[in-house]
Amino acid sequence: MNRHMSEPAADLEGRETKTGLLQSLGPGLITGASDDDPSGIATYSQVGAQFGYGLLWSMLFSYPLMATIQEISARLGRVTGHGVAGNLRRHYPPGWLWGLTALLVVANIINLGADIGAMGEALRLLVGGPALLYAALFAAASVLLQVFVPYTRYTRILKWLTVSLFAYVATVFVVRVPWGLALKSTVLPHFTWQASSIQAVVAVLGTTISPYLFFWQASEEVSEMDTRPREEPLRQAPQQAPVQFRRIRTDTFVGMAFSNLVAFFIILTAAVVLNAQGKTSIQTAAQAAEALRPVAGPFAFALFAAGIIGTGLLALPVLAGSAGYALGEALKWPVGLERKPYQARGFYGIIAVATLLGLTLDLLHIDPIKALYYAAIINGVSAAPVMILIMLMTSNRRVMGEFTVKGWLKWLGWTGAGVMLAAAAALFLTRGQ
Repeated sequence: MNRHMSEPAADLEGRETKTGLLQSLGPGLITGASDDDPSGIATYSQVGAQFGYGLLWSMLFSYPLMATIQEISARLGRVTGHGVAGNLRRHYPPGWLWGLTALLVVANIINLGADIGAMGEALRLLVGGPALLYAALFAAASVLLQVFVPYTRYTRILKWLTVSLFAYVATVFVVRVPWGLALKSTVLPHFTWQASSIQAVVAVLGTTISPYLFFWQASEEVSEMDTRPREEPLRQAPQQAPVQFRRIRTDTFVGMAFSNLVAFFIILTAAVVLNAQGKTSIQTAAQAAEALRPVAGPFAFALFAAGIIGTGLLALPVLAGSAGYALGEALKWPVGLERKPYQARGFYGIIAVATLLGLTLDLLHIDPIKALYYAAIINGVSAAPVMILIMLMTSNRRVMGEFTVKGWLKWLGWTGAGVMLAAAAALFLTRGQ
């Protein structure tokens, strides 16, 4: 017997029409916005400071690859009723599941540490005081919100936090931008086959197309479905597929466009303000904000620093939550942010421990630059095999039933996996250069 009462497709159509675009935005918007986390801001700032306008084209290039794999991940969750790890456990050898889950959790913990530390440092720049204390408070607040605020309310908080990303759009308009040159660099790629350029492109791809985003969006589709009593996995309710696939596409492509647009403006700000002034060595998001102050003024500095805090608050639950979903599903534990703490102790325990371990990296004064470098390597290594497995699963009728991925979506998904495989190879080939 199905978990839920079936809902006629016509009823879903009516609800979709009434709610409109804003209400249809959910997992895709939150996933895209969380991609511009403090460590991502550091990467984009570094690229803009070092290469000026030269790599603006990478945002245009990565967008269709990023949006496609995220839509495919979302379809996997909505069709099967299980996340990426849950489907891996059901259909593939345990070694694949545990290897990829271990890589994901380790990379997420390192990213959590970098993001928590950047948030504490950003608040210190704004108001003074102890950065480590602020970092601990941010970490604690994030865990408590995830554990004690039900998913339906918590996602509303996360949606509002996406507004913080407009700080980086506003920053661009505080400084003078040569728009002609910027647009030309965006649509007419110029690339030099040097180690530094290759590593920068790999860093951008690894930041925009990261495994934790695949795990999170697939699992969030399951959580969204579980909060609506008359919705169920599309394998059990195929009549709901047309409406759900339209919603997923809108949600994902809008969310990823928002993400890449913000990343574009961060690179552009660093190019205009820092590269033009000869400040080409930026290592952290907080360092980028501080470098803006003497050049672009206190308002641009405050916007940039406040954005680090806002994006960090958005990214922490995604990083910790995706680790919780992956490891919880691998262990056959109950998972989901809508569950009460006593219903999913293991799931919430993973979230708390991952966040605490990330904070511990800051307390131990682990070099954040080295930490992010190793996280980038892990993400770069794991992205391609995870994408390949997702493409295999979503092309398999045993997993997806009649809803296997076809046509341009399948072709572009495999193209993205190939690009990330090439990027991982390039990362290793240029490591010592």
